[in-house]
Amino acid sequence: MVETTPHVALNLGFLTVLQEGNCYVGGYLVTNQWGRPLEFRLTTSVQPNRVQQILYGDTLSPYICADLVGRTLVEKTSLTTHLIITDCQAVLDLRFHVEAPVVWLGPRDSSGAATPPGHCPLEGCRWPLYRHPRFPADSLSVASLLDRLDGVLDLTEPFARVREAIGEARKMGVTKSA
Repeated sequence: MVETTPHVALNLGFLTVLQEGNCYVGGYLVTNQWGRPLEFRLTTSVQPNRVQQILYGDTLSPYICADLVGRTLVEKTSLTTHLIITDCQAVLDLRFHVEAPVVWLGPRDSSGAATPPGHCPLEGCRWPLYRHPRFPADSLSVASLLDRLDGVLDLTEPFARVREAIGEARKMGVTKSA
């Protein structure tokens, strides 16, 4: 008799925040482990005023990307994700607000450049993934989740779909500021 253990479906969140000038727009795609879409959310345009820019200083981008845009998108989503992947470094602080690990998919650099200062790379990955420095335990859980993907999904591809969907939503006027 062959013993089988049921695998819980693996849901992955792909979160991006686009910045054009002083405006930020976020998109969040939840997929299964094969990259099939399960849910999609996007934000309206967020535009900080000059006073906010002055008061927040260098913390403005992480605040908008993680606390306002990222947190809102994740909280409004009906599905639970096991891993949130972002292509926006400032979204890493979302980890303070969610149970699931959050990793930044950094740029592929064939020159072998050093790790960006203050970032914690995930060793043994075929992608340039970085976890939040305050959550060292995420390294093991992310590695385990990535093993379950078994090379089936290209982690960069869903971001192209999210950006294209945001572009289409813009044409329809969905992402305009309220």
